Amino acid sequence: MIALVLVTAPAAEAAGLASVLVEEGLIACANLSPVRSIYRWKGELCDAAETLLVMKTTAERLDALESRVGELHSYDVPEFVVVATSGVTEDYLQWVRGETASPG
Repeated sequence: MIALVLVTAPAAEAAGLASVLVEEGLIACANLSPVRSIYRWKGELCDAAETLLVMKTTAERLDALESRVGELHSYDVPEFVVVATSGVTEDYLQWVRGETASPG
């Protein structure tokens, strides 16, 4: 199964975060899009420009990915939302599996 993982980050941080995760084989790729997020944090209403990372990985890599995002991300509570997929082409599935194969 391919999983899509949604993470928001400051714009200055997003590309570096994605690059590290691809280099480490935790994700096959990430799409980065500017977003405007409105949310409440510690009782304050926030309106922030962020970057949304849509990352592709496998179910087997989710735990390691979540842990690494927590280590690298500057937020106290980074967004980490997993979306299960269906209808993925076999060629794309094989590519994601190959890019995220566990070392060893």
